[in-house]
Amino acid sequence: MAIEQNSSFVAILDDDESIRDALLDLVESEGLPALCFGSAEEFLDSRADREAACLIADIRMPGMSGLELQATLKSGNFFLPIIFITGLGDIPIAVRAMREGAIDFLTKPVDDAALVKSVERAFQQYRDNRREAIEQERFDARYKILTPREREVLPLLVRGLLNKQVGFELGIKEYTVQIHRAHIMRKMEADSFAALVRLAAKFIVEKRHSEEQLK
Repeated sequence: MAIEQNSSFVAILDDDESIRDALLDLVESEGLPALCFGSAEEFLDSRADREAACLIADIRMPGMSGLELQATLKSGNFFLPIIFITGLGDIPIAVRAMREGAIDFLTKPVDDAALVKSVERAFQQYRDNRREAIEQERFDARYKILTPREREVLPLLVRGLLNKQVGFELGIKEYTVQIHRAHIMRKMEADSFAALVRLAAKFIVEKRHSEEQLK
């Protein structure tokens, strides 16, 4: 199984102890650490959602259901890759879970090989999510040191406007735009203007949306 070892683990959530034990044996046989939980409430109370790389969960459980747990995690901005295990009668619910971002849903009894492949995909998404989060944090840290005027200049440059056009939009001189552009390049630690555009185009929309919500 092509999964890199790290400090993260697979979380297993099912109210049936025998199923938890079987899933635990399978995951650990692949050389992966795992923790088991008997309810969604127990899982959330443990704060395992902040450390797990993957969650294998039953959809129907006493108390909070799998779908409710998925919604709770998303509302808290914890995009934990989830593999749902379902009964045959839960297929419509499982399809809904997939639309909400679940990695996969597997019907009981679970096929071991299919579950292993799903866990591989979940770990890949986990790595992608972490890489994206690190890039976002770096962007945020650099973006914070831009002046208000530089934050106005940056999205216009990303749109492909020339310095003269940016100056016209903001009512400032072209030379002033050139100075702002140089400062932005330095503060954002961009090796080239093309690199700056790629970086800002990826994050600037989300950043501006967040700032508008704070106003």
